[in-house]
Amino acid sequence: MGEQEQIESLFEKGLSAYQNGHYFDAHEAWEEMWSDFYLVDRDLIQGLIQLSVSFVHLSNNNLIGAKSLLKKCQKKFDKFNGLCRGIDITSLKNSLKNIEVEYQKLESNQSFHWDIVPSLEK
Repeated sequence: MGEQEQIESLFEKGLSAYQNGHYFDAHEAWEEMWSDFYLVDRDLIQGLIQLSVSFVHLSNNNLIGAKSLLKKCQKKFDKFNGLCRGIDITSLKNSLKNIEVEYQKLESNQSFHWDIVPSLEK
């Protein structure tokens, strides 16, 4: 398998894991992609890693970590607009603003509405 195919395979593996709520696995696939290959959209992939880990922290009731990584990924995504790797980044950024508001209301992960997590549909 060539380098481009490996990159695409890791991206799709991460995307599938994310879409199925397996945020740690998504992070693992995207981190391998991010660390092993030169990527022109390196910041986008790092943002996806941070977003996934934010949800991992939230599921472990680490609200401070979840909030911190959400802010970090928003800064990464601010560098992008429109469709990137088939993901509507503009829509994603709007969804993350709503999640940020929800995070501020939380005292524990039990009250988080997981249905507002953006799907990253391609």
